[in-house]
Amino acid sequence: MMYIRFPLSLRNVEDLLHERGIDISHETVRFWWGRFGPMFAAEIRQRRVERMRSMTHWRWHLDEVFVKINGETRYLWRAVDHEGEVLEAFVSKRRDRKAALKFLRKLLKRHGPAQTIVTDRLRSHGAAMRELGNPERQQTGRCLNNRIENSHLPFRRRERAMTRFRRMRSLQKFAAAQSSIHNHFNKERHLYRRNNFKLNRATALAEWRQLFAA
Repeated sequence: MMYIRFPLSLRNVEDLLHERGIDISHETVRFWWGRFGPMFAAEIRQRRVERMRSMTHWRWHLDEVFVKINGETRYLWRAVDHEGEVLEAFVSKRRDRKAALKFLRKLLKRHGPAQTIVTDRLRSHGAAMRELGNPERQQTGRCLNNRIENSHLPFRRRERAMTRFRRMRSLQKFAAAQSSIHNHFNKERHLYRRNNFKLNRATALAEWRQLFAA
């Protein structure tokens, strides 16, 4: 949980656990995250999908970020909903129509249709939407996509802490797990009174421990 939730390196987590009397190697942390992180993230994501599919005003925000992998530029496509919850992350070598179409199909298969899909003015988005037969659902605008622009920040902090990624496969695996677990613990404290925020935070931690016990 500490490794995925906070911008910490494997060795940072090793040192934090050592202070608590748990003597392990950073490679053990890597094994734990690789074995259990995607499993917990999939369970959290499934619960979110079941809860949100019934919404009639669901709005998605789509965007892509540039990521350097061994000196080469790759693209991380990301989607969030109108509440800022990360829906999907997808890594590609290009940001053309084919990549945008693959990302949108993955989104629709997992989450069902959205009422509105907000994108930037990248023509790949429009071409993919036309091929899917729902161009009328696309919205573009200068400030309409600020929701997802802000959601890139936690990923960028993690990228710096991990001194970038070495493989596309590693980036895909980490981005998918990190986004779901970030959703689970992101209680938007600026929207709640202190007492309500503390209650929501305690509930999220209790649910996480239930996943871990199962």
